[in-house]
Amino acid sequence: MGFEYVREPSYEISFMYRRILVPVDGSENSLRALDLALDLSKRFGSKVVVLNAKPRGLAISDEAIEKARRRAEGRGVSVEYRVREIDPVNESPSSCILSEIISGGYDMVIMGARGRSLIIEPNIGSTALEIVASSPITVVIVR
Repeated sequence: MGFEYVREPSYEISFMYRRILVPVDGSENSLRALDLALDLSKRFGSKVVVLNAKPRGLAISDEAIEKARRRAEGRGVSVEYRVREIDPVNESPSSCILSEIISGGYDMVIMGARGRSLIIEPNIGSTALEIVASSPITVVIVR
């Protein structure tokens, strides 16, 4: 059995996925999605933006963003954090995320499969399902 020559990686991905959006809700799956985005960023120089869409008017802390900051700390990657308040009567987290995708010029979305929604039956959360169905860019779902 001879040795087979394997070419060096081309790193074309670094030109395909320059801006990565990571929606977080504080769940472990959303933080694992952040881990993947940080790894891609470290390897390929992608810009990572963490987004938390939270309902306006509720006394919700920035716990999700703080968890994301702690997770990204010391990883050697520059991360931008954004919090967008949504009007729960007229907007959903998925519509907020889709708006951010379009206005932010992202190349990829990496998000957790299930977050804090109350849907039990599907194996994927309602927000992730909406993003997969409606996003004009690549979506990676992390379980």
